[in-house]
Amino acid sequence: MKFSTLSTFAATAALAFAAPTATVKKRADMCGQWDSLATGSYTLYQDLWGMSSGTGSQCSGIDSLSGSTLKWHTKWSWSGGSGQVKSYANVVTTISQKALSSISSLPTTWSWSYTGTSVIANVAYDLFTSSTASGSAQYEIMIWLAALGGAGPISSTGSPVATVTLAGVSFKLYSGMNGSMKVFSFVASSQATNFSGDLMAFVNYLSTNQGLSKSQVLQSVGAGSETFTGSGAVFTTTGYSLSLK
Repeated sequence: MKFSTLSTFAATAALAFAAPTATVKKRADMCGQWDSLATGSYTLYQDLWGMSSGTGSQCSGIDSLSGSTLKWHTKWSWSGGSGQVKSYANVVTTISQKALSSISSLPTTWSWSYTGTSVIANVAYDLFTSSTASGSAQYEIMIWLAALGGAGPISSTGSPVATVTLAGVSFKLYSGMNGSMKVFSFVASSQATNFSGDLMAFVNYLSTNQGLSKSQVLQSVGAGSETFTGSGAVFTTTGYSLSLK
């Protein structure tokens, strides 16, 4: 995901936070480039940050919130700009920004499905950390539950640096730079359409094996789909939750 956009989004999410509601019913879809919608502790962002690299459209919406479980979707068609990300429709959870060493767990569940023609996209968590809560991100940690149609992560070599099983799923780990920011991408070996686990397992692995300092502050956690190209695509989340402990 484009970081400069997420920095603004994380701040906006904190400001737009609404008191949790036990049950929220389906809301109208939003189709603007930077539209967002806060629901309970979650904020859904359209985030069509790369739309100028291609041609198409996208709309996203919330289907329901029951307790801490969110259902949402995004529908899109994009062409042109081969290899260029057009959007990252995603849900950001309102969290306390604190050092990784102070976080015991980040439990999450995510059930989803994808349909469409010639879809090139991912389904991924996106975590940003820095030495301070409001400073420029120094690390991006992506956890790809799916790489559809040949989508690939940022990598300095094009090859994984490790293979590891976390939360019961086998991942290949890639690393590379996005400007001055270090990017780690865990890419699932096969699609994990019903995921349940603790995202701190990935943080702890990087701390032990890849030099990630746990003095880094977790700034935000997003979950959504980066889109490249495809037509009639529908990404549906039938159940999502995340909390910080």
